[in-house]
Amino acid sequence: MNHSSKKSRVAALSVASNTTLVVFKLIVGLFTGAVSILSEAIHSGVDLIAALIAFFAVRASGKPADDRHTFGHGKFENLSAAIEGLLIFVAAGWIIYESINKLIFPEPVENLQWGIIVMGVSAITNLVISHKLFHVGRETDSAALMADGWHLRTDVWTSAGVAVGLAAYMLGKWYWPNINLLWIDPVIAMGVAGLIIKAAWELTSEAVTYLLDASLPVEEEKAITHLIDHMAPRVMNFHNFKTRKAGSERFVEFHLVVEKDLTVKDAHDICDEITSQIKIQFPRTEVMIHTEPCLDQCGGKCQGTCSIFEA
Repeated sequence: MNHSSKKSRVAALSVASNTTLVVFKLIVGLFTGAVSILSEAIHSGVDLIAALIAFFAVRASGKPADDRHTFGHGKFENLSAAIEGLLIFVAAGWIIYESINKLIFPEPVENLQWGIIVMGVSAITNLVISHKLFHVGRETDSAALMADGWHLRTDVWTSAGVAVGLAAYMLGKWYWPNINLLWIDPVIAMGVAGLIIKAAWELTSEAVTYLLDASLPVEEEKAITHLIDHMAPRVMNFHNFKTRKAGSERFVEFHLVVEKDLTVKDAHDICDEITSQIKIQFPRTEVMIHTEPCLDQCGGKCQGTCSIFEA
């Protein structure tokens, strides 16, 4: 199975699981009147929208380059991740609003055992699906799937937290019926919102970074420059090194300084070898190399003082 098919299948699985969880959480939330469960239903609803966006994004990003998109469609995934992050912010705002309203105007919560059950099932389901999303996301270097995975991993902790809180509330009603514990439900919901906001900020900032053509991570750039350095003495030096990323596609370009008497074929062979080595370590990388002759003013040892470096 190729990368595009793997990404589409796991994205479709996320859509199906989120749809099911939204329905069950909404039904149980309305049945019990627990704002924490309803907040989780909204959270899963946002996850569903995010999963749908991720599904269409991975399908779009898998299309080959065309006349209008000569660098491919990889940024669909980064755009998807940014939109997903913004949606999480919206969901968190709604949860906080409803929680504050519940604190001001508290209402009794009933039939909590159903809420505990559905939250437990939700946590386990999302743990399994998020693990799958992370696995395929890392394997295919998919920003959209990784973003969707973080959505669901956040849902794991929030669902587990809601289940624990509801259990505490239910036990409190049994053993200390005269104590007011109605605040537990909305406070838990606000805790959920706080975790959601943190995940949304990290997700959105990373997605926007790559939309603005930021360089590859320092570790990746070091690995690539290390490969070029190891081409000495056939390679004298390199400069104008630039990198960026779009979805799972990486783009690397630089100027390569070689001996001035080297034939075009030999220079081309060196460029091919460098490109091949980079692609072995980082598949789906486009490499653009501009070769330049060494002016031989350093006695065969480039000191970075020639006109190439002064330009």
